[in-house]
Amino acid sequence: MVVTFGNGVVANVLLARTKGNNGGWIVITAGWALAVFIGVFCSQSFSGAHLNPAVTLAMAAAGKFPWAGAAGYLLAQVLGGIAGGTLVFLFYREHFKVSEDATAKRGCFCTAPNIRHLPQAFFCEAVGTFLLVFPIFLMTEATVKLPGVGGPGGEAMIGLGSLGAVPVALVVLGIGLSLGGTTGYAINPARDFGPRLAHALLPVPGKGDSDWGYAWVPVAGPIVGGLLAALVQWSLR
Repeated sequence: MVVTFGNGVVANVLLARTKGNNGGWIVITAGWALAVFIGVFCSQSFSGAHLNPAVTLAMAAAGKFPWAGAAGYLLAQVLGGIAGGTLVFLFYREHFKVSEDATAKRGCFCTAPNIRHLPQAFFCEAVGTFLLVFPIFLMTEATVKLPGVGGPGGEAMIGLGSLGAVPVALVVLGIGLSLGGTTGYAINPARDFGPRLAHALLPVPGKGDSDWGYAWVPVAGPIVGGLLAALVQWSLR
């Protein structure tokens, strides 16, 4: 849900001959905020709305999520990113055919810095993710039953659900509007790595390379930012 709607709005703005072509940054940031809203709303009763490995790892580090469940969640998040990226390609397939800009095509799957300075990009991704995860820590977590983990009956405090999807979407909107102009604010390893892998594997016409030299930044940066948020949250207990 997150990647289909989020990368879908990017494709609508960047690809040739779409109704939203050249819609601009405000359209993209609004679309991504709505994508997060939809993803959180749809998944909160099943998983506590864990859509982001950086959030899951931070919650586990802070003792709010069982480490036993983390690997399965991370795998599901990456697979969801691959599925969403694939669906966007199939949906906009004819527009990929008539678009000539290989960089724009790749941008419909994954992020890239506007100025290629990897340490700075890493810093931006870490700070952006910190400013996503720390507010999430301040929100009310949902209690979801996971077999074999947590307390009596498998209950574990794991996430975002009980407060609702709107606050998280608004935080993402704020990050996009204020801080997204440097790297495209991946702030989510699965949102970038999964669709980037889809870009590499799918028969996207004239797609160019998948920029694996940059791919570590939107994975490592968000994880570091999330863990820093967990550290600050722990220090404030």
